[in-house]
Amino acid sequence: MIITKLDNKGRGITYKEDLIMFVKNALPNEEVSVTKVKDNKKYYEAESLEIKVKNPNRVEPKCPYYHECGGCNIMHMTSEFQKEFKINKVREILKKYADIDISIKYIESNKDLFYRNKITLKKVDGKIGFYDESTHNLCKIDKCLIANDTINIILSKIDFLKFQNGEITIRVNYENKVLVSVYSRETVNIDYDNIPDNIEGVVVNNKTIIKNNYFYDMIGDMKFKVSFNSFFQINNYIAGFIFDILRKNLKGKNLLDLYCGVGTLGLSLKNQFKNIYGIEKIDNAIIDAKANAKNNGVSNAKFFAGDTSKILSKLNMKFDTVIVDPPRSGLNEQTRKQIMEIGAKTLCYISCDPMTLARDLSILKDMYEVKKVYALDMFPNTYHVESVCILNLK
Repeated sequence: MIITKLDNKGRGITYKEDLIMFVKNALPNEEVSVTKVKDNKKYYEAESLEIKVKNPNRVEPKCPYYHECGGCNIMHMTSEFQKEFKINKVREILKKYADIDISIKYIESNKDLFYRNKITLKKVDGKIGFYDESTHNLCKIDKCLIANDTINIILSKIDFLKFQNGEITIRVNYENKVLVSVYSRETVNIDYDNIPDNIEGVVVNNKTIIKNNYFYDMIGDMKFKVSFNSFFQINNYIAGFIFDILRKNLKGKNLLDLYCGVGTLGLSLKNQFKNIYGIEKIDNAIIDAKANAKNNGVSNAKFFAGDTSKILSKLNMKFDTVIVDPPRSGLNEQTRKQIMEIGAKTLCYISCDPMTLARDLSILKDMYEVKKVYALDMFPNTYHVESVCILNLK
């Protein structure tokens, strides 16, 4: 079979019996034989068994678990080809699903390995690893090549937490301090004699067991309190570039930061706006955001936990700029409607999924013109890409 191109998940595309076939670990212009063919009635899925003719942009993945683990998907591509794939992905999705044809500015990560400040692992019958993509088959690992080195050191010492089945999240900060959180239906026992020295806190089923349930991390010149269950960008280097993009493009009187998390984006613009307002549904995140404003000497920011529409009705204020950084699922219908009712002169949409971004922009573009699009390599060696879009009111 000849692979013609890639889909937006980095899978090769070919055809079988007039139906499209998606082939993992295959690149354009390669001739491959396939295995594990799955018939989904409208399309096929398969894996490449043998590559008879190789694309020159193919490299041997450095990770020994690459073909079993579902964490990385495009480590078989050169860095340059990953860049080309991600730029084309954002451009083509915006064109196809939102009819937006615009040039993309790409920003590379400073590392393609050991860049993640957080990983979440499964523990099954005492074995730790990641699930294979779209399955519950555990791939046992000893080390993750895209996780920060300190995370891997903690992983090698994780047996100080005694349980057989559950989920473990490990986070690391700029000082190599570590937060560990565990979810398990079993009793989790602690081997206190073997707790690593750099453990800043351990949380089990939302209850703090050791020290703190938060630590502090840095993005650029700003310091942020991050609780164990608060959202925080996983690549600090790229997060710093997002700050730079916002500072270059956003300025005004009143800023509204929706899905504000621990307040990073709004607080980065402390010198760009007279007033900053952040809204987030997670109480812990808002507690962190308020602490972050104080710790960074920001007096012009206010943060609110709760339902967006209820809070906005109480504020009764005009905003000239709105930032949204929603989850992968994008904006819901109610939030899109609220944004359009606000009618801010500038809208900044940050997205980790170009598909839901395109869906939302196809509606928002009735009121807004997309002026700039940045693609940032927040997640090297995976098909994911972060996008920052600057929109102006028509």
